[in-house]
Amino acid sequence: MSRLSNIPDINFLSVNPETIISNMINIYQEEYEKETGIKKILKPGDSERIEILTFASMIISGYEYINNSAKQNLLKYALESKLDNLGALTNTPRNQSKAAVTKVRFTLSTTLTESVTIPGGTRVSAGDSIFFKTIQAEVIAAGTTYKDIICECTTKGSIGNKYLVGQINILVDTIPYVKSVSNTEASQGGADVESDDNYAERIYLKPNSFSVAGPALAYEYFAKEFSSSISDVKVNSSAAGSVSVVCLLENGVLPQSAFLTSLKNYLEDKRPLTDNLSIVAPTAVNYTINFTYYISSSNTDIVETIKTNVTKAVNQYISNQKNKIGKDINPDELIELVRKAGAKRLVITSPTFTTVNNSSVAIANDIPTVTFGGLEDD
Repeated sequence: MSRLSNIPDINFLSVNPETIISNMINIYQEEYEKETGIKKILKPGDSERIEILTFASMIISGYEYINNSAKQNLLKYALESKLDNLGALTNTPRNQSKAAVTKVRFTLSTTLTESVTIPGGTRVSAGDSIFFKTIQAEVIAAGTTYKDIICECTTKGSIGNKYLVGQINILVDTIPYVKSVSNTEASQGGADVESDDNYAERIYLKPNSFSVAGPALAYEYFAKEFSSSISDVKVNSSAAGSVSVVCLLENGVLPQSAFLTSLKNYLEDKRPLTDNLSIVAPTAVNYTINFTYYISSSNTDIVETIKTNVTKAVNQYISNQKNKIGKDINPDELIELVRKAGAKRLVITSPTFTTVNNSSVAIANDIPTVTFGGLEDD
């Protein structure tokens, strides 16, 4: 998806190499005839024509440089430090890398009559070079044997993501009576320095954050300000003062409780006083993909290439669905992608058209069943 696709493309200079070269040759021939009275036609290989092509190349490069430089003043095209300078106009700095979070269960060896303090900064690990730590001091109350505590990665960035449940199970900083630790949910939410495209979109949204009335786009802006790992946000309200922020992470990952709690804490001082916030993951609407496709007999020589492209098209459809909250399950889109990949026609068993609301996301629930039905005449 192109950046700010709702904004039209623009060029400050029209750069057409063929037109520039043609004009330069014509002008040279006209001026030569004026000065000498001799009509001259420059042919390929003529020394004058070669010189003109050399100068034209430099002029074309200069035009392109000027055009691109001018476009760097626009949000749709600005890159790197130029984009940071545009962000400064609305006091919107680029998001820096952010640590992944997870929830870790600290379990005691026995039930005690006194509470046990888990100090802030207590480290746990999966046994590699990556550590997670408790954000603040927490207490396992007397008479209980465990407590689930939010921990964040000590190394910022996406490197802390995707530790599966139970993999973070080593207590690095020992605590009396603590027998074991184990993460109860996958680590997630770690993000590298914000990409240009995500940053540009957030700068575009920034003016919505100036309102104190809690508009939907303001919540969307602040959610994306919290973490660049958030790929999509929907804001819903079923009653006055009741606001539900539904967020989805990159690659269609559903956020879990540790991440949602951190986001809620961040939004608490951004919300209007009368808003009652709930921060939730979208509900998964599962679907299956099952179809048979046929290839035109005129494409016999590239059947294997088309098969590969069909597989890519199916994966693209699955990715498109899971990365957008509220995107309907539309088999017509699947047909279009597969036909563009080279298939002649499809016979689809599933999915069927299904409406997906703004609190849900469509996720394929198993490996697609994609069958090559053979070759057909046109």
